[in-house]
Order: sequence, then C-alpha cells, then structure tokens
Amino acid sequence: MKNWFVINTKPKKESRVEKIFQEAGFQIYNPKLQRENRILPFFPGYAFLHFDFPDEYRLVRYTRGVKKVIGNESGPIPIPERAVQEIRAREINGFIELEKFGRTPGVGDEIEVMEGPLKGLQGVFQKELPRNERVLILLNFVSYQGRLIIERKKLRKVD
Repeated sequence: MKNWFVINTKPKKESRVEKIFQEAGFQIYNPKLQRENRILPFFPGYAFLHFDFPDEYRLVRYTRGVKKVIGNESGPIPIPERAVQEIRAREINGFIELEKFGRTPGVGDEIEVMEGPLKGLQGVFQKELPRNERVLILLNFVSYQGRLIIERKKLRKVD
C-alpha cells in the first residue's frame, strides 16, 4: 500500500531528486518558497515521496541524491496524507506563503499596520478588494477616521 514518506536528500539536490522521481512516475512533493527573486526549498534537504513500502523501498533508498528515508529501526515512518495536503493548501502560485504577522485578518477584525509609513496605526478590516491582495481598512487615528487601501501582507490581526 502506498503512503507518503519523508526522504532526506543530499545537500542542494532537492530539485534533482524531484526530477528523477517525476521521470520515474512517482508522486513527489518538494514545497518551494520564493525569496527576493530566488526559488528555495521550503524544507532544505527534504521532500515528500508517495511510494509502496516495502516493495519500492530499495528503489527509493538507492536513487541518486537520496541520503535516506526518514524512519526508525523498524523502517520508514509514513506520514498522513492530511499533512501533505495542509502544506499544499498554503501555496499561492506554486510557492508556500507564510503568515508574516500571525493569523490573517478577516472582515470586521481589528488590525494593526505592521509595515510602511503607517506602521503602528490601528483600524478595522472593512473588505477585500479583487486585485493584488489589497484590502480596505478603516483607520482610527486620534479623532479622525479615514479609509485606506493597503496590501494584506502588511497587516496583523489584533488579538
């Protein structure tokens, strides 16, 4: 029966191992992160591979670029498919997106601006706008209330 397992790759060989397994017809998941126009592995030195243990174990274990399959003395330890799905759910355009400032705010939540010239100002999340991950917030600033369109990633939900 096929399960998901974590494989440990040799340093900086994640992409090469991914390509080898894809060409061999295996289902492999190597999450990626984009930082400053560079594409990096989200888990350097590791990838998720869907294979049948014990039938395909030797083939996997001795594939060029693979150091080991993560496990213990009893053998590789399968991970739940749900874990892989939850990581995939964080992808936007093929890259893992992290919540930089905690939980993502929703309509009606109190927020704080965390970046830019308005850093530190607080307000209320009013609505999402259709393009470019921007949102409309109602700022509470002394005795003035103003509306502001800002990128969602610059906000944090106030608890």
